[in-house]
Amino acid sequence: MIRVENLTKAYGRHRAVDSINFEVAEGDVVGFLGPNGAGKTSTIRVLTGYHPPTSGAASVAGHDVFRNSIEARRSIGYMPENVPLYRDLRVREFLKHRGIIKGLKGKELHRRLDLVLEECGLGDVRRKMIKTLSKGYRQRVGLADALIHDPPLLILDEPTNGLDPNQIRSIRNLIKNLANTRTIFLSSHILSEVEMICKKVIIIDQGHVKAHDTPANLVANMRAAGHITLEIDGPEEEILPALNDLPHMKKVTREATNEEGYHRLTLIVDSGTDTRPRISKLAASKGWTIRTLHRHQGTLEDVFVELTRRD
Repeated sequence: MIRVENLTKAYGRHRAVDSINFEVAEGDVVGFLGPNGAGKTSTIRVLTGYHPPTSGAASVAGHDVFRNSIEARRSIGYMPENVPLYRDLRVREFLKHRGIIKGLKGKELHRRLDLVLEECGLGDVRRKMIKTLSKGYRQRVGLADALIHDPPLLILDEPTNGLDPNQIRSIRNLIKNLANTRTIFLSSHILSEVEMICKKVIIIDQGHVKAHDTPANLVANMRAAGHITLEIDGPEEEILPALNDLPHMKKVTREATNEEGYHRLTLIVDSGTDTRPRISKLAASKGWTIRTLHRHQGTLEDVFVELTRRD
């Protein structure tokens, strides 16, 4: 559905996007992540036909976004971060206007209007002025606008920006439903949301793609996935060397010793291994007491920080 090859976008001497490559298959739900200034918005603007690429190529549904811009844009439903709405129009009037602009007319226009109003949960507010709606409902109007011409691809840039938790949950459920019938390319800073919605994730930083995989694979392969916290009572001079000699152990660090004599240790082990049974057997054989033995469950946020941190 989306194909990007050696795509570069420069503004003067600054390369916002630097020779990136990725593909999004039909039916995928892909999270597009990166810190501020990473190149996300520039990439999205090229894909949606707002900016031409400096070099390289990008295509949507087989149409080059620069040479066949009109055909490519017909395949895209784009919802920008700040949704532009005509606030003095009623919801249905606005969506009808947008449908006409996108080439709909007659019975097909009215069929699509009724469908997107229902799909986006706007039936009860279809006659209300947009300026009277809450932020959550305005986001729904933006989604309905993106859907009015029935595109196979949705590109959503921060779709829950500025919403409260209840509104975020509502929009998230709406996007999940839309994902059943469309390809979705989603940019968001709420990583827990991306983890719940997206099948795959692309992480971009300083104009380069740092990762492209499923959230589960990214978490499993990160360094922090081998992080264990241990609280243990015993002779420190014996505990540290014995733990360091265990298979798959990379590093043992003593964080503190409390008043009860328990040493709090941080253990870094190889990703994809579980050293806790060996630690338990070692402690039992030495007569040491374990109070806490916890393996850190990595998250997409951990992966994001690991790949984009500057230190």
